[in-house]
Amino acid sequence: MKSLTTVFILALSFLLSPAATAATGPDELVRKLSNEVLDIIRTEKAKPTEDAKRLVAQVEAAVSPHFDFRRMTMLAVGRDWRQATPEQQQRLVDSFYRMLVRTYSNALTQYRNQTVAFKPARFSPEDTVVHVQTEIRQSGTQPINVDYVLQKSDSGWRIFDVVVAGVSLVTNYRGSFAQEIRAGGIEGLIRALEAREREIVQGSSGQS
Repeated sequence: MKSLTTVFILALSFLLSPAATAATGPDELVRKLSNEVLDIIRTEKAKPTEDAKRLVAQVEAAVSPHFDFRRMTMLAVGRDWRQATPEQQQRLVDSFYRMLVRTYSNALTQYRNQTVAFKPARFSPEDTVVHVQTEIRQSGTQPINVDYVLQKSDSGWRIFDVVVAGVSLVTNYRGSFAQEIRAGGIEGLIRALEAREREIVQGSSGQS
């Protein structure tokens, strides 16, 4: 589970950049962001001292325009989402977002000159939900299929799921979220997400 989560977050890392515009098509958006963020990662890792806080800050500044974290959280929580009050729903979104950002910053340490290959587009201009298919490639290993699922909104295309080797990011979390809710309700899930974020932060501090 941990290694799969790392792949998910590494896949997300190829997309986090604020440069694309609302008029950009979904495949062009993914391609542009992938190339830009790969350049950022290579630049950061080439520096004598990596600054994890700087990377996290870059992620937090870049993610919001291109990811629908509310929908991602809603899908991950599933039918239990309706049990949450509006205030709890916002706390769930915030906690899930922070956990993913912290996990992402750790996943950057796993980067080893991977490249992204794009498969031919398989959607029509009138589609409002599309899959952009890619492969993460690294010398000496099998390529990993990664699909980015995007929905068209008034502000342009936004990503609401990532599918790695046939497994959805939101589905990957749904089982553990359901267990936390059964054990402690919505508040229990929020506490678990916050605790996971603290563990990631402490683990990063211990490695530095």
